[in-house]
Amino acid sequence: MKQTTNTKKLALAGVLTALAIVGSFLSFPVAGSKCAPVQHMVNIFAAVLLGPGWGVGIAFCASLLRNILGIGSLMAFPGSMIGALCCGLVYKKCKNLSLTCLAEALGTGILGGIAAYPVALFLMGAAPAGLFIYVIPFLISTVAGSILAFLLISVFQKSGVMAQLFPTS
Repeated sequence: MKQTTNTKKLALAGVLTALAIVGSFLSFPVAGSKCAPVQHMVNIFAAVLLGPGWGVGIAFCASLLRNILGIGSLMAFPGSMIGALCCGLVYKKCKNLSLTCLAEALGTGILGGIAAYPVALFLMGAAPAGLFIYVIPFLISTVAGSILAFLLISVFQKSGVMAQLFPTS
């Protein structure tokens, strides 16, 4: 039974990783920033369905594969992984979807945005204008992804889809 559960979790993690990679092609301009919400939506789905460790692993794998494929930057690592950890820990602790979405937005937008500064400065050779330069662009994407995840998960829960597909969630 335990092996079946782990296999299902691994399969779901693979699907969420693939969704995050394919979803990186979906972006649109908002207030001079590129809004790409799918990774943030995936972080919340991973938090609700799998937990914080799986969420961080999915965010890492998606960021790594996007970089290998040339469709991402090194700044994807701190933003996605910190957000996944924050929302995963909050959902594990309180099982509240609204707080989980808020944790994703604050984790990625604020903490991930600040953590992106040294990545840009030291690893990418960029000269960012300040420590908080990435906060607003990160917040734009993560708020959109958090709203999308909240709406989808709420609909799935009310319709019974979550209980049928994921009986332990």
